[in-house]
Amino acid sequence: MQIPYELALGWRYTRAGRATRRNGFISFISGVSMLGIALGVAALIIVLSVMNGFQKEVRDRMLSVVSHIEIFAPGGAALPDLERTLAEARANPHVIGAAPFVAAQALLARGEDMKGVLVRGIDPAREGEVTDLAAENVQGLKALVPGEFRVILGAELAQQLGVRPGDAVTLIAPSGQVTPAGVLPRLKQMTVAGTFHSGHYEYDSALVLMAHQDAERIFRLEGPTGVRLKLKNLHEAPEVTQQLARSLSGDLLIRDWTQQNKTWFAAVQLEKRMMFIILTLIVAVAAFNLVSTLVMTVQDKRADIAILRTLGASPQSIMGVFVVQGAMVGVIGTLAGLLLGLGIAFNIDVIVPAIERALHTNFLPKDIYLISRMPSDPQSSDIVPIAVISLILAFVATLYPSWRASRVNPAEALRYE
Repeated sequence: MQIPYELALGWRYTRAGRATRRNGFISFISGVSMLGIALGVAALIIVLSVMNGFQKEVRDRMLSVVSHIEIFAPGGAALPDLERTLAEARANPHVIGAAPFVAAQALLARGEDMKGVLVRGIDPAREGEVTDLAAENVQGLKALVPGEFRVILGAELAQQLGVRPGDAVTLIAPSGQVTPAGVLPRLKQMTVAGTFHSGHYEYDSALVLMAHQDAERIFRLEGPTGVRLKLKNLHEAPEVTQQLARSLSGDLLIRDWTQQNKTWFAAVQLEKRMMFIILTLIVAVAAFNLVSTLVMTVQDKRADIAILRTLGASPQSIMGVFVVQGAMVGVIGTLAGLLLGLGIAFNIDVIVPAIERALHTNFLPKDIYLISRMPSDPQSSDIVPIAVISLILAFVATLYPSWRASRVNPAEALRYE
């Protein structure tokens, strides 16, 4: 098949400076533009992949404690019909686990130390159906025997209070009881049965687990205040929430995991969007370096352009030659950036530790950050737009120099040849 001469000539012009060393400076600027596009594309892929990795890591640790969907009664009251709510929730094909719970706030005291805590009363036999943390700690949850008033504390909370398994702590309920001496807070001595570590500081430092029957007695409830659900696909939580709102009986409130941490996820998405815009400017600067490269190339090839015009080449064909030349630089730079960025993103768990060993440093200290390794999660939804935007910028940068080339007057160009 005959290759269009515009494509062949444009590719020849792209290689000519390197092959003949005649136009070294033009070739150098072209190479810099290509390198800039490659580095910009690679930087975008690496940064967005690391941000996706951090988001996924924190989300997974958060969901080891938080269920996908929570159904609860208004005002923190007990559910009017627990078994019916459980049956109706399990009837949804997306739900794979359901468990009752009691949610309340209280103070936990040990000597003179006192901390505000989130109390979660659970059913140890069913809690493993809705959270990974409970599924991985089934033996520990068996210590929560109803009537023995035992608690399992987050590791950070236990450290702050200075308690270990077997120690006694005092739980102070917010609503008091009326006595002849006045209103007194309700106090209950609890035994620490163990600790858990989710990797999420917010829960490790404030969450207290106990049997839901004990929580009902302490907070004077007639039953669990809600039901926690686990789904086949956590990303379907908003849609399943809407389905349950239509199918569940009674006056109930429904909340999915994205609503519980809406501010955090919104902040991450905003940060990711701003990083995309900022790093895209790197690609834009490199792409528009092609303008100066092509302008100098057009000036250098004026005689060639004039000869082509006298041989019958149309202005559109001349424009096509230089569009091909600039587009080649953009395509090669983008492909090189994709290979470099994906190579680093998929192997960042090997590259970063090697750099840390070489520099004798630690980028993510365990005592400061939630995670101690650099995560990475390349996603096609990020990579495809990066490649498309890079190619579009490179193509747009070729339009003006190519148009200038098509306007060259053959008579003027050949006057001094």
